[in-house]
Amino acid sequence: MCGIVGAASSANVIPILIDGIRRLEYRGYDSTGLAVVAADGGTPKLARLVSTARVADLAAQAASSKLAGTTGISHTRWATHGAPTPANAHPHVSGNEIAVVHNGIIENFEELREALKAKGYVFNTQTDTEVIAHLVHSHWHGPGGGDLLRAVQAAAAEFHGAYAVAVISTREPGRVVGARAGSPLVVGVGDGEHFLGSDAAALLSATRRVAYLEEGDFADVRREGYTIYDARGERVERPVITVEASGAAVELGPYRHFMQKEIFEQPRAVSDTLEGVGGIGPELFGPKAAAVLTAVDSVLILACGTSHYSSLVAKQWIESVARIPCQVEIASEYRYRDSVPNPAALVVVVSQSGETADTLAALKHAQSLGHAHTLAICNVPTSSMVRQTVLTYLTRAGAEIGVASTKAFTTQLVALFLLALALAKLRSR
Repeated sequence: MCGIVGAASSANVIPILIDGIRRLEYRGYDSTGLAVVAADGGTPKLARLVSTARVADLAAQAASSKLAGTTGISHTRWATHGAPTPANAHPHVSGNEIAVVHNGIIENFEELREALKAKGYVFNTQTDTEVIAHLVHSHWHGPGGGDLLRAVQAAAAEFHGAYAVAVISTREPGRVVGARAGSPLVVGVGDGEHFLGSDAAALLSATRRVAYLEEGDFADVRREGYTIYDARGERVERPVITVEASGAAVELGPYRHFMQKEIFEQPRAVSDTLEGVGGIGPELFGPKAAAVLTAVDSVLILACGTSHYSSLVAKQWIESVARIPCQVEIASEYRYRDSVPNPAALVVVVSQSGETADTLAALKHAQSLGHAHTLAICNVPTSSMVRQTVLTYLTRAGAEIGVASTKAFTTQLVALFLLALALAKLRSR
């Protein structure tokens, strides 16, 4: 998991690029970097800084070099392909014209790399992301090229895998193009400036108004505005939401580290999760819950990591309290086996972010098998997962920065216990 930020403004974007990835640093500690389109005697030129230390070191480099630019991208990396070295740090550049930051994994990067080598492109890193930079460059200069959005769309059509990318070019200063499939990306709406980020929290110092991109969307972000296109290339509107979260939620405060902070935040998180619960009943999970929870004869829970562990606890509760069968599957494995679907089962997907790629893919697979009864237990009301299920229960844990889960796990247990009680009550148990 990595974090990316992009910005187009009339002012210097270095501060928001650095502050944004500082807020996303929990997503990856291996390296950081940024690139801006800087004026060099009137000629737009890419300027790139990287560090294998923390974001603070990148900030010091930017301050000492007095780097400035009105269009840029930044990145904090959790290494998947290639060691955490300066060469492998994002952004990656092609032809000194295109710069790319990426969160995700391009599964067919080796095949694409060989095809690009045959065209004369030279690779200097071990990463899958360098393929994106060269591929966008190739399409920009190819037939029908000359437009950054079209080049990114053409490149994305060749990807297999999950990605959220932000791309800039010296050929089109003042423009940042983003794309997402399987990894989250939001557009930040400002006053005379616009942004991209892996999470709304990354942009809180610049704006609280964001539009969440949906699966397959592309965003054409400029200083004066932005345009979103869906996977078919058609222009679409996505709701602009005002984020209520406080910037203090991603600040360390008096604590030694975020895990300590989040341990102490657990009582408040549980209280917030239970706010509005006046009794045990299906209405806790949405207006359609009474019909859905009455109709189901079993429960299938799909989750990964910590969410999978909370689901294993829930299995004991659902079977012992509600007395109905419950199966728990690791989401990343569920869709790769030949399962026997039960259309009368309640499919529960559990995720802190609501953007866990494997869990979203498992949900889509379950729906393709005929599972219509779906429930998301999630911490983010605007997430992809919440938008794709019939029922929802929000855990309200707030931002969780620490890698080892604390309050997200605790609040998931609360939500799952309420589900067990609601199922039991409907069955007079």
